[in-house]
Amino acid sequence: MSSPTSFASRPAMLLRRRIAAYFTGGAEEIPALVRGLDGTLVHELSVDIKDGVRESSMVCAVLLGGDEIDALLDRLRALPAVVSAELA
Repeated sequence: MSSPTSFASRPAMLLRRRIAAYFTGGAEEIPALVRGLDGTLVHELSVDIKDGVRESSMVCAVLLGGDEIDALLDRLRALPAVVSAELA
């Protein structure tokens, strides 16, 4: 008799998501933001820093499982310089 197939062991389907994070502190905060993405497949990444503007932004496209998005956003939000992080 064959055993039932377990679908729980299958890897989650990867979805492309755009993430936007807004942060203070300027260019010196970029390494921490990139470390916050560690372990994530990043396809695009752009950072916008303007002189005289309090908040800067980072927008990226990532591939991850649907159940991983909240953990990534929470990890970014936990960074001291991050004001907000959300799906873009």
